[in-house]
This record gives sequence, structure tokens and C-alpha cells, in this order.
Amino acid sequence: MPELLLELFSEEIPARFQRRAADDLMKAVTDAMVDAGLVYEGARAFVTPRRLALTVSGVPARSPDTREERKGPKVGAPEKAVEGFLRSAGLNSIDEAQVTSDPKKGDFYVATIERPGADAETLLATILPKIIGDFSWAKSMRWGRGDMHWVRPLRAITATFGPENEDPAIIDFTVGELKAGQTTYGHRFLAPDAIRIRRFDDYQTELERAKVVIDLDRRKDTIRTDAEHLAFAQGLSVIADEGLLEEVAGLVEWPVVMMGSFDPRFLELPEEVIIATIRANQKCFCLRGADGKLAPNFIITSNTIAEDGGQTIIAGNERVIRARLSDAMFFYKHDLAIPLEHGLPKLEDMVFHQKLGTQFVRVERLVKLAGELAPQVGADVERTKRAAMLAKADLVTGMVGEFPELQGLMGRYYAAAQGEPTEIATAIEMHYKPLGPSDRVPTEPVSIAVALADKLDLLTGFWAIDEKPTGSRDPFALRRAALGVIRIVTENGLRLPLDVEPELLSFFHDRLKVSLRDAGARHDLVDAVIAEDSNDILEITRRVEALSNLLATADGENLLAGYRRAVNILVAEEKKDGRSYPGSVEKTSLREPEEVALADAVGAAAETVSDRLAQDDYAGAVTALSALRQPVDAFFDKVLVNDADAAVRENRLNLLARLRDTMHLVADFSRIAG
Repeated sequence: MPELLLELFSEEIPARFQRRAADDLMKAVTDAMVDAGLVYEGARAFVTPRRLALTVSGVPARSPDTREERKGPKVGAPEKAVEGFLRSAGLNSIDEAQVTSDPKKGDFYVATIERPGADAETLLATILPKIIGDFSWAKSMRWGRGDMHWVRPLRAITATFGPENEDPAIIDFTVGELKAGQTTYGHRFLAPDAIRIRRFDDYQTELERAKVVIDLDRRKDTIRTDAEHLAFAQGLSVIADEGLLEEVAGLVEWPVVMMGSFDPRFLELPEEVIIATIRANQKCFCLRGADGKLAPNFIITSNTIAEDGGQTIIAGNERVIRARLSDAMFFYKHDLAIPLEHGLPKLEDMVFHQKLGTQFVRVERLVKLAGELAPQVGADVERTKRAAMLAKADLVTGMVGEFPELQGLMGRYYAAAQGEPTEIATAIEMHYKPLGPSDRVPTEPVSIAVALADKLDLLTGFWAIDEKPTGSRDPFALRRAALGVIRIVTENGLRLPLDVEPELLSFFHDRLKVSLRDAGARHDLVDAVIAEDSNDILEITRRVEALSNLLATADGENLLAGYRRAVNILVAEEKKDGRSYPGSVEKTSLREPEEVALADAVGAAAETVSDRLAQDDYAGAVTALSALRQPVDAFFDKVLVNDADAAVRENRLNLLARLRDTMHLVADFSRIAG
């Protein structure tokens, strides 16, 4: 079957856009093809710094004929309804429609719409220019005299279509001032001449000869493997950096890996500073020695094969890195000479938010809140306040001004070097964490108190000025802050009720549901244990875990079934009687041994559950509930709830109400699905 090959050749596409663009192009083209009746067998997208490419295989030469019956309005419907039906069906008059009778609905119009198939080339000539013209980039530009917008100027379009053993046809369309053809170009420096392309196989082969690897992941593998081999030969190892690897692979079409070095004296700098400097300025990978320490070497990825074996390229990178590390050393030593607390007055000139004041004002809030939290997490109050006071001080240092991503970390280095206690220095770094699901969580008491204060101040402050996340918009990372509080509390096993307004508490509930679901918890169990005023994150988490363990057993499943049966009966009878049953059971009115046994079991369970919950033993509370399974089963097997004696019936309904209320001590079982 025929194959489509599409290539959009342009000036350099920013690396951060490439993978998304390849995926978007493939989805847009294949979706449009399917909508047009061109159901294909397979598709693959490729991207390099200068081209987006797509191959779609197993495409039919022609779309199939279609026949559709479209139901219209009833006979005698208003004229406007009939006119709308005619337009949608493409009919000239109602006489072209058929009348169909339905025994229940009466007579109505039906249009039979027949559409002949079309040649794939014709359809693609319509589909492709529209997709290219409407293609969405995060940033685009216009060039020349035309109105065409693209991420960078488009230089050529290749669009061929045809079966494997024949010369393909060029799909006839124009985008802007570019007419589709079958000409592409090789590597900008190593093989810049034009290349005539027929189909994907020779496209990939010819570009390989012209020093272009079209597969982004293959370029990544080449860089990774060659870098590891080069490092291993020197007794070193590459510091893994997946984000940098993705970026570098998007900067080259023919990756060539080399190794450079820098003056070992720069190793006096914190290794994070060296890595950030080399990564940000030269897109190079750093290395470690066999002892695990940073080595004075780096990996360069070039986009050309140098005649001198790369010596000029290496020397150029070494010069730039030496200059950048010299700047970093200057900032570092200058910052070290000034005590952190001396920078605090400068925070008065740094606005945190127009409605929430300066960073200095925020620090004052952090000191107060962290001091209040310290006793609750077992932290020394004075050291916690000191850590909170210094937490933002590195924002005014030269190093953080140059590398904002090092805030907190540099504060730790400076605090430690200036004689601050270890727990204070650590808290300065850790108070920002966790920054994501894989990031570390503070574990030392002072760090915990300051980190919680930082996030709670952020949340309560933005709630107070009504700047809350909406949809996917969250410019102040409030969702991340809430998830950070949740992780700090749960992973450190903290009983720390949240004293926040109801709307913010509800926001925490939503984030907790996300967190627990991501950890594998059932969404219905989360809903079952969270009440409107639940403000103890650890309690909620433990209840979900305990409930999940119960329902994973046969006893739990049967107990849930018994609960549902009891509640269904209660709901029906309360509706019929126009009253509720409070759960007050009269033992003297119990007749059958099974209801006596259930009453005793529920009474014992209620006492045990209350006792276990008071001791924060949720597993014990759930275990007490599981003991109800057999008496509940026996009750429903032997006892008729709606007894002819009204007093007996009422007592049995109260017994079911007490069963329900006892189970609700642990969770709202009515919210559990299944």
C-alpha cells in the first residue's frame, strides 16, 4: 500500500519544542487522514534541529465510498427546523428526503447522504497545507514578505505519496511561498547539498549519508553511550542529566562527543555551582572520579566532525568555562565575606507580591509561624526562628543572582561556612523542598518547621488576597506547596491539624486525594474517610490505608455488602415512616439469637473502635469492624427486619442504624464503590 512522507525543513527549531512538535504533527496529520477515510497501518515522526518529518505507511490509494442515513425533524415540523435539516444534509428541497414511520414517534424525514470516495493524493493536498498553516508553536515568527508563521523560517517542504515499487507522486500544494516537492538538505556544514527524496527508506538512508540522524532518541543514545565510553576510558563517570541530554540531542544532527577539562582550583567551589555553570553556559555534562567527587573535566557534544580531532572546539569551550568559573569564584568569595544576616535589609527592596509585601515582610511572617510550629514538630524554637530569619537571605547574594536555581543551597553553604549550627544551615536549603514528587522531604525538626511555615504562609497569603489556582493556571505554584505540606506531614508521621479556612482546607483535601491516588489508593476510599472538617492529614492517610487493607479481605467485602443492605433498608423505611432511627437499641425487645448476637457485636465494636481511634490506632479500629462480618451475615440470613410487631421492627431498624453509625466512626462506607 502507498506511503506518505512529509518533511518540513526550516532554520533551527529550539530544542525545547522539538519532541512536542513531532508528536503534534503526527497526531494532526493522522487524525485528519482518518477523518477523511484514509485509515493507515502505522506512523512515525522524527525531528532534528532543522526538520520535522513524518512517515505514514499502509495508506489506501483512495478513501471508500460512504452512505449515511441522517434522521431529520418530524413531518409537519416548523419551517426553520426543516431548513436546518436540508442545509446539514446538503439537500435542495424536502422532496429529496424520504419519510419514515415510527409506531411511537410518528412520521419523520430521513436523508440518505452518499459520498463518493476520493483519491488520497487529492485529500492530502487539502489536509497537509491546512495543518502546516495552522500548526501551533509556543512561539512563532513571520519572515520575508509572506504571512506564514512558523517557529523559524521554513525553507523547503517534501511531500511524496506512492506505493513501494513505484516512483511516488509529489503532493501538489503550496504553503506561503513554498511549493511542496521532494528536495531536502543534509547537514549544514558536513553535507549541505540538496538531496532528492522518493520515500522514507531512501530519505532516512540518504540523510544518514549526509550526516543527519533524524531520530531524536537515537541521537540521545549515541551521546549517552559515547560519553560513558569516553569517561570510562579516563576512570570517570558521567553525571546523569536527562533534561540536558534531551536538550543537547535537540541541538545537533550528527553528535560528536569530546572531553575537555578545567583548572582543578575551581573545585573549591560547591560542586552544584560548577555543574550549574557548565550546564547553563556550555550545555556540557560534568563528570565524577572513582572517589565520587567532582572531576575537573566535562563532556562536549559537537555538531560537526572537526579536522583537528576537536582540539579547537575543546579549547574554545575550555576558555569559556574558565571565564564562567572565574566569575562564579568571585561571586562565591565575595558572598562568603558578608554574613548572611547582613543581607536582610536588602530584602526590603525585593517585592514578594504587591499585595503581600516585600521579602523582608515575608521573612518576619516566617519567623513568627515557624516559631509557633516548632514545638509541634519537636524543634528548638530559637534555632527554628534563626533558620527562618536566614532562609531568604541568600536571595540577595551574587551567586543566587547569577543562578536563581541555587537559592537555598547557597544559603546552606554560606551559613555553614559562617559558623551557623548544622541544623540551621540545613533548614535554609531544605525549606524550599520538596519541589516535586521525586524531590527530598525535610526530615530534621528545624527544617520541617521552616519548610511548613514557608508553604503555609504562601497558601494562606494567596488565599487571603483571592489569588487561587484556576483550571491549569497556577502561577504561584500553590498546588505544589500544598502537596509539599502533605508529603512533609505524612512522610514524617506528624500529627499536625491544619488551622486554615474551610476553602483552603478543601483545597488540601483535593491535593491529598491526588497524592493518595498517585500512591495507588482507590479514589472512593479517599472520599469515604475525608469529612468536610477533616484537618489531620496523617489521620486521613492512615484511615485510607487501614480501610484499603480491610476491603482487600473477604471479611471486608462481605461486611461492606451487609452495610449496604442495612443502609438500603434504613433509607427505604425512614422514607416510608417519615422519620429517622437514632440507633437506640432496647435489649429487652431483641427476640432472635442472631439479633442479640449482632447487638452485642455492634456494642463491643463501637467501644473498641472509639478506644482505638482515641489512641490513633486505625488498623485496630478497622480490625474491630471486621469482627462484625459474621454476626451481620447471620442477622440477614435469619432475621426479618420488618416484623409484624411495630416495636420489634423499630428496635431492629435502630439496630441497623447503630451498625451504620459504628462503621461511620471509621469512614463513610456509603461513598465506597463496588
